[in-house]
Amino acid sequence: MEWFWFTSSDYWLSRLVFQRALAGLYLVAFLCAALQFRALIGERGMLPVPAYLRRVSPRRAPSVFHWHYSDRFFALCAWSGAVLAAALVAGAGDAVPLAVAMLMWAVLWALYLSIVNVGQTWYGFGWESLLLETGFLAIFLGNERTAPPVLILFLLRWLLFRVEFGAGLIKLRGDACWRDLTCLYYHHETQPMPGPLSWFFHHLPRPLHRVEAAANHVTQLVVPVLLFTPQPVASAAAGAIIVTQLWLVLSGNFSWLNWITIVLAVPAVDGSLVAEPPALPAPPLWYGILVLAVTALVLFLSRRPVRNLLSRRQAMNMSFDPLHLVNTYGAFGTVGRVRHEIVLEGTDEPVLHEGTVWREYEFKGKPGDVRRLPRQFAPYHLRLDWMMWFAALSPAYAHSWFGGLVERLLDGDRDTLRLLRHNPFPDAPPVIVRARLYRYRFTTWRELRATGAWWHRTFVREFMPPTRLDAAEERE
Repeated sequence: MEWFWFTSSDYWLSRLVFQRALAGLYLVAFLCAALQFRALIGERGMLPVPAYLRRVSPRRAPSVFHWHYSDRFFALCAWSGAVLAAALVAGAGDAVPLAVAMLMWAVLWALYLSIVNVGQTWYGFGWESLLLETGFLAIFLGNERTAPPVLILFLLRWLLFRVEFGAGLIKLRGDACWRDLTCLYYHHETQPMPGPLSWFFHHLPRPLHRVEAAANHVTQLVVPVLLFTPQPVASAAAGAIIVTQLWLVLSGNFSWLNWITIVLAVPAVDGSLVAEPPALPAPPLWYGILVLAVTALVLFLSRRPVRNLLSRRQAMNMSFDPLHLVNTYGAFGTVGRVRHEIVLEGTDEPVLHEGTVWREYEFKGKPGDVRRLPRQFAPYHLRLDWMMWFAALSPAYAHSWFGGLVERLLDGDRDTLRLLRHNPFPDAPPVIVRARLYRYRFTTWRELRATGAWWHRTFVREFMPPTRLDAAEERE
């Protein structure tokens, strides 16, 4: 059997970079899980995995944790995934036979799937499915024992196309500010977690914001089509996507969404333009048959995402199967005009009075202290900080977990406090905790020079009244 049509050595370097970078993102994802899970989904967490597993079947949410769950076992899985990902970053996948390398990638994917499928609200972000879908395709991309298979390279471009084109369509069909090119007047200020340069991006001239919005439409609606054209046009299209995503990396904290989009663009680049490809052997027959079967499966499962793309009621960030094999994506179909933040405060005074002293909890990423410049965290994902942004949009987003958060603050839970930047009660937990809603906006250049504050905030209303431990337990 001749395989000249099946592989292309021109993409050996692109595959190498893609696999190392993807393994790096897996490493970040497993570290996020290992370092944050106890407070979020652990046995004593806000949304405990054991309680969730009693409500959901293995068929609906496949996971190794249906077989057994304990915090120690979860930690073992998360740290094992991190170690395996680090090994793949170091090139372990190229030092073993093809079948072993595929098994390594498959174990990585299965471990993270197990975590996502029990993560509940904390793992409901589109980039979780995107990492899983990309990771599934990576299983079949091979290693240096064979040239990269053209069909898997095509499926990676197909995934990148759906990510970008879906995001472009959701914008055109969504908020009117994308059509009149004014969304970036507000986006940098109201995005979930601003970065250290977001204040400066927000204050760029408005005509430049309109150019940014127009360029976004071109990058997401026109450029993705060029991924399927001959080289070097496809490489140029991938390069344009990478540059756009790096611009977004500079302007905010979007977990690993931008980084995995960049990683997905790499296999579309013709590596032979940079380095001479080595002579690589033809793939074994079993591998070719497996790649053909996976390609047929992915194309079959793509019918629902395609229907969603064509629908006027396009949904974004939706999985159509419990294995997250082929999903639909999209982001920021609606852009907020006003930023609200929930500020949690506590007091150690048992009786409230007019002069009660309230002390604020500080989160690592979300705005709080108006004088603190936002920090860069992406690709690391601060799950609690992100959900606090959603809670400020609507209390409905916080219904399942906010009471549990307050209870753990009142109890002085160490795992929960580790998710915060500053605990104002280091010696003993507070007696009462409350939550207040503020409107935040970036200061002007003049205000920054006069006050040293990056934010200005105005009290809006009470989000949660003063609550004691017994009341918090009832609320949960």
